[in-house]
Amino acid sequence: MLYSLGIVLLIRANVGYAPWEVFHVGISVSTGISVGVASIIVGLIIVIIVTACGEKIGFGTIVSMIFTGLFIDIIFLLDIIPLAGSMVSGLIMLTGGLMIISLATYFYISSAFGAGPRDNLMVVLKKKTKMPVGLCRSIVELSVTVAGYFLGGMVGIGTVISVVAVGFFIQLVFFVFKFDPAAIKHETVNETSMAIKSAVRPKR
Repeated sequence: MLYSLGIVLLIRANVGYAPWEVFHVGISVSTGISVGVASIIVGLIIVIIVTACGEKIGFGTIVSMIFTGLFIDIIFLLDIIPLAGSMVSGLIMLTGGLMIISLATYFYISSAFGAGPRDNLMVVLKKKTKMPVGLCRSIVELSVTVAGYFLGGMVGIGTVISVVAVGFFIQLVFFVFKFDPAAIKHETVNETSMAIKSAVRPKR
C-alpha cells in the first residue's frame, strides 16, 4: 500500500514520472487499461521471464505484483491525491513520493518474503551478462523509460530526479533503521508454503 501511495504521488506530481511509471502509464495511455492493471501485467511477464531464467521467486514477489497494482487503482479511484499545480508543489510531491517508496522498500525487503519482480529482473540481467548491478539497473530503467515515452508516458525533470535520488532516499531509510539488506535471506514460495503447512498441521 505504501509503495502504491508513493507511485501515485510521483505520477500526480506532474513533473515527469519515474522510469517504471513512464512505462506503466504509457501502456495505460496506449491500451486504455488502468495504470494498476498495467503494473500487474508487466509484473506477471517479468515473473515468467525470471522464473524461466532459473531465478527463484518468493511469496512476497507475487503479493507485491498483485497488490501494488491493485492499490494504485484504488488510490486513483478515491481521488485523494491532487494534481500538482506548479513546479514547486510538484517537486515537493515527488520528494514525498520517493521517501514513501523508500520506506516501503525497507518494509518489503525486511519481511524476507522475496524481492519484487522488477528487482529480480535486474538480478537475472546481472547473472546473465556479468555486468555490475548498477549498470544493469540503468539499462533496465533507461529501456523502460524510452519505451514508455513512445507509448505516451511523461518524461521530465522528475524522471531524472527519481533516477538520481531514489538510491539516496533508500540508503537514508536503511541508515535510520540500521538495516542491512545483505543480511536478509529471502524465502522462496516453496519454503513459505512448507512453513505454513508446518504451522497449521495438528499436533499429535
